Amino acid sequence: MKKITADFIYPVAHDPIKNGVIVLDDTGKILALEERGNHDPASLEKHQGIIIPGFVNTHCHLELSHMRGKVGTGTGLIPFITNVVKFRDFPEEEIMDAIRRADEEMHKGGIVAVGDISNKTDTAAQKLASPLHYYTFVEMFDFLNEALTDGEFEKYMSVFSDQAGTDGNKKSIVPHAPYTVSKSLFQKINSVNHVGQTVSIHNQETPAENELFLTGKGDFLNFYKNFGMPLKTFVPLHKPSIYYAIGHMDPLCKTLFVHNTLTTTTDIKAAHSWSPNVYWATCPNANLYIENRLPDYRAFLDTQARMTIGTDSLTSNWQLSIFEEMKTIARFKSYVPFQKLLEWATINGAEALGYEQTLGSIEIGKKPGLVLLEGVNENSWQSAIVKRVG
Repeated sequence: MKKITADFIYPVAHDPIKNGVIVLDDTGKILALEERGNHDPASLEKHQGIIIPGFVNTHCHLELSHMRGKVGTGTGLIPFITNVVKFRDFPEEEIMDAIRRADEEMHKGGIVAVGDISNKTDTAAQKLASPLHYYTFVEMFDFLNEALTDGEFEKYMSVFSDQAGTDGNKKSIVPHAPYTVSKSLFQKINSVNHVGQTVSIHNQETPAENELFLTGKGDFLNFYKNFGMPLKTFVPLHKPSIYYAIGHMDPLCKTLFVHNTLTTTTDIKAAHSWSPNVYWATCPNANLYIENRLPDYRAFLDTQARMTIGTDSLTSNWQLSIFEEMKTIARFKSYVPFQKLLEWATINGAEALGYEQTLGSIEIGKKPGLVLLEGVNENSWQSAIVKRVG
């Protein structure tokens, strides 16, 4: 049994506890939340700072970890994607070593669960060995070309079968983005997943995405042409891309919209009307890295949207740290309070990935992992040092 105390405990599920004590068993399960005065000081593991539950990273591309620093910043999404394709093939030992180090970086940074995009099986072994929980999203795309649908579906179902889905890990089949998934492929994806599973999709990350669906024009036409797949039969929806997504996804699944840098209040309300199972992942450092823009977080606050936080990959970020993502939001959008950021980084992410029974908040019976923000108080947190405790 351990008794851990700090200046403040932030359970997330309820108000902060000044000089609180967390009583844990040897497996890390929380047995009690109490006040420091009820315990012999000699029995306590005492820390200065704030103790919070472990972070949940709802969007990552672990398999791209070997591409750290390979793609320039500020290129915009379409040149970024083009560059990613060029750097996919590296020596296997280099790829596997980068995956291992990235997993360790996330663990050291207080992350306890990850929603991870996979197009290959490169990360499967590390996920089985990792202390982190992984929800693997095997991503499918047929480039809006139904002639490719059956072949692409078979290929990625093979990847899906080789992914870890036991011992605390989960998996599902997901669409990549509205601009890469045909109606037929959406139908096949829906046929595999079941009620309550989480399905992620990249959403409204660049102006060209909305332009394609609004007008049938824009930079994505050249993107597809350069890859030898011109969109000759594409018919614009005359609405932003998210309306194409919700028109073909399953509202009975949990849907995690990722990035959302151009998502408006109207779009959010439409998604909430479509399904009560909607979550939103923001990856602020990746948005700045690629497009040099951030979402309108006021729109999400005003609509009571269930926001979560992701890191994206080391191809599009300088590190894999949810705490750094929180700091970036606070730096550029200081109207988002710490307590709200903490909800986004913990309990909302746990709910989005279906881990809320064990992770996301400091409550009796849970094993959320404990993170110390060392050397700060509730009024000054951005200079904290992140440490795992317990």
